[in-house]
Amino acid sequence: MSYKVAAFYQFAALPDFQELRQPLRAICAGLGLKGSVLLAHEGINGTLAGSTGGIGELVNELRDGPLFGGRLDQLELKFSPATAMPFQRLKVRLKKEIVTFGDANADPTRQVGVYVDPADWNALIAAPDTLVVDTRNAFEVAMGTFAGAIDPGIASFGQFKDFAARHLHPAKHRKIAMFCTGGIRCEKASAYLLAQGFAEVYHLKGGILRYLEDVPEAESRWRGECFVFDERIALGHGLHERSARQHDHE
Repeated sequence: MSYKVAAFYQFAALPDFQELRQPLRAICAGLGLKGSVLLAHEGINGTLAGSTGGIGELVNELRDGPLFGGRLDQLELKFSPATAMPFQRLKVRLKKEIVTFGDANADPTRQVGVYVDPADWNALIAAPDTLVVDTRNAFEVAMGTFAGAIDPGIASFGQFKDFAARHLHPAKHRKIAMFCTGGIRCEKASAYLLAQGFAEVYHLKGGILRYLEDVPEAESRWRGECFVFDERIALGHGLHERSARQHDHE
């Protein structure tokens, strides 16, 4: 049996996020899904795997069902295949942030950088005045990144603001293009840089996963593999599995 994996997020006001936990978990369990979902005041972030039908029903519930009442109508969503169930269990957790950054200035509901479609990404990062920054952790960058991108050398995303303070300057770096696995970290990183006075901040819409899905390998500027936080470990072009996982990283 093959499985369908859905990675999704949206920044949206969910003041009732604590009350959403149990009913959402019940829906996922009823559909036979496994994986992890984070709920916070600022929105939802998750990766779940299951049958094609189960994933389809979940997406319909998130976007149009009564539980969220239409608040997730802009859900950023990506699908990929898995030959085996890539998660051991189902977890729905409550968090302060759906991606931990630790700075109130990083508020994607107020402002974010310019979204760049994968088809336009190569031209942007090839421009000589563009500084390309990988916002992911060092071990992720080591597995693969875009040619010429800066590795911030961070162990966790919360350290990105320290990297920015040391190495990025609004007067010097007028045009910054950032990317991450699925796009969510760049939402916060771009909001933060704009709040710090940077003029032009761009980020890859849908992240590396969308790029690998949409851009033909012959035209790609991606080098290596893309780390994913499940038992597949890494995905390549076309979102095909590249590695077999030996242990649980969660």
